[in-house]
Amino acid sequence: MCGIAGFWSQKPLQHNQIDHLKAMTASLHHRGPDGYGFHMDEKNGLGMGHARLSIIDLETGDQPLYSQNNDLVLTANGEFYDYKRIRTNLRLEGFRFTTKSDSEIAIPLYRKHGLDFVEHLRGEFAFSLYDKKQDRLILVRDRFGVKPLFYYNGPQGFYYGSEIKALFAHPEVPRELSKEGVLHQMMHTMVPGTTAFENIHALEPGHLLIVQRKSTGFEIRDHKYWDVDFPRDADRDDGKSADHHVQQVRDSLMEAVALRLEADVPVGCYLSGGIDSCSMLGLASTMQQSPVKAFTISFDHSDYDESKIARGMAEATGADQEEIFLAADELYGQNFLQTMYHAERTFYNTLGVAKWCMSKRVNECGYRVVVTGEGSDELFGGYPALKRDMLKYTYANDPSRLSELEKSNEIFKGAILAENPVTHPALEAACGFTPSWIQSWIQTLGIARPLLSDDLAAELKGYDPIEAIAASFDQSQLEGRHVLDKAQYTWIKTMLECQILNWGGDRVDMANSMESRPAFLDHYVADVAKVIPPGLRIKGNTEKWVLREAMKNILPEVLYKREKFAFMAPPGHTSTSKQMALKELTDQFLSQEKVKEVGFFSPKKISQFMEDYRNDKDPVSLVRKDALLNHLLGFHILHDMFVKEKRTELLSV
Repeated sequence: MCGIAGFWSQKPLQHNQIDHLKAMTASLHHRGPDGYGFHMDEKNGLGMGHARLSIIDLETGDQPLYSQNNDLVLTANGEFYDYKRIRTNLRLEGFRFTTKSDSEIAIPLYRKHGLDFVEHLRGEFAFSLYDKKQDRLILVRDRFGVKPLFYYNGPQGFYYGSEIKALFAHPEVPRELSKEGVLHQMMHTMVPGTTAFENIHALEPGHLLIVQRKSTGFEIRDHKYWDVDFPRDADRDDGKSADHHVQQVRDSLMEAVALRLEADVPVGCYLSGGIDSCSMLGLASTMQQSPVKAFTISFDHSDYDESKIARGMAEATGADQEEIFLAADELYGQNFLQTMYHAERTFYNTLGVAKWCMSKRVNECGYRVVVTGEGSDELFGGYPALKRDMLKYTYANDPSRLSELEKSNEIFKGAILAENPVTHPALEAACGFTPSWIQSWIQTLGIARPLLSDDLAAELKGYDPIEAIAASFDQSQLEGRHVLDKAQYTWIKTMLECQILNWGGDRVDMANSMESRPAFLDHYVADVAKVIPPGLRIKGNTEKWVLREAMKNILPEVLYKREKFAFMAPPGHTSTSKQMALKELTDQFLSQEKVKEVGFFSPKKISQFMEDYRNDKDPVSLVRKDALLNHLLGFHILHDMFVKEKRTELLSV
């Protein structure tokens, strides 16, 4: 696990360009505190940097890595699993290796398979590979986007990095917030491939980018090499028994977890009170000889705290549990600012702050790798919104069955669940319905858009962010699919990457030099999950039914029978102490002077929004306003940190 950064200029490099590369790489120190490596090709205008976090091959795994004749150069972030078997097969075919690093297998695989080499890589990764003979730079991102990778194609050259801050460390990369992006930040749903910043792009999951030098500039080609690809209804083989699917899930997960326990340093587990992380701990504790170190978050609000179940799971598996209790003052203040700096996008809930605090504690305990449960809900149908869509489809003629869902997860209405149905024509056209997961964010957008300044509102009058999101979906992956498949697919292509794997995953973990490994997002597990019939993924009113059955003998009975509980931190309105902590941030970043300085919102309208928020007594309305308030704060913090370059001043405390 590391950080990568680099640039490619049309002109030969000047001697001072090494300083720019060092600055870009140094900005990723938190991702790779164990050493830097650089490749400078002044004649060809290429600079490649690497910040290393040593996990595998502690002695000889420094990067960049080179082919035998130095015509291929690699810098990689992440892990390639099953690398020992792949390396041995390649060695038998005559390829030679100079390290024991998992990353090195990418070089001979590319030599053997060309651009199809990505199909032979398994894991979570983002890397750059320069081919001197072809004079092309290849950027690759893993199938689900666990590892981040960003780029900017400017008039002076092409720039890339594991995080946006690495791009901004180069003086030729402009710092400007995206005007369309502000609407997506407020409604929490990004268009795939976009960021909060103007002209800064995210390489999409399952894509590779080929940057080819031409006499007139760089030609850039984006190629999708993988997608979830749920089976069409007409092609679905539902003849397999439920037991078959249960066994397939067991087998694939056992292998995925075993591969993610491979490291030259100790590996722990994140442990909440949910099925996903408990399954990971149950499998890991059986596979490992020594007790597994488990890390749990505990909140100061009983409605959001799952630590009791987590404690029971830790006791049942003999895990060495570390419990991190988080109160209001720890979810705001400097921790909020730190999380925003690393996330580089806004977030609706302080769960990201809680995860940042937990990864800090993991690091303090001497661990730099954990296995996590992210991705299970996406693949096995776990979220309340997915179940809502499934039940509406299944029981279209029996609305009374939906009341079972409406009685639960009440505290999440206004954020992850809409209290009333919402539709949008672009989504209706793309999916045949408006997925429940986005309905609440459409409602949030309805509150946020009127807060824009008059000038920006006029400029964005013709821009519909929902239409842009719908247009980004590959229609061939939606046609002929089941309602549940469509709901899962659209969530995976948007919220999984920009939320779960961003401020809920890599960005807050690597902020503290700690690698998270989500075994559920192994693409072989995905291949098993996507063919499970929708009626078994969500069976009646039971979400993740096949996964429950597969893991039932390692889960506590209370968890096996328990309905999905969305993991969130207590919102700001839920206690006086949180309101006080939140007020310190709003006084600093949402004052009339600050809002006017940034210029994207109307100071008068923001002031009225804050007054309405303080006077609101409706819990559903407050949950939505809490989410929007976090986004508004985050947007103005991003402006100060990255556009105004006040990061040192803000984080100096």
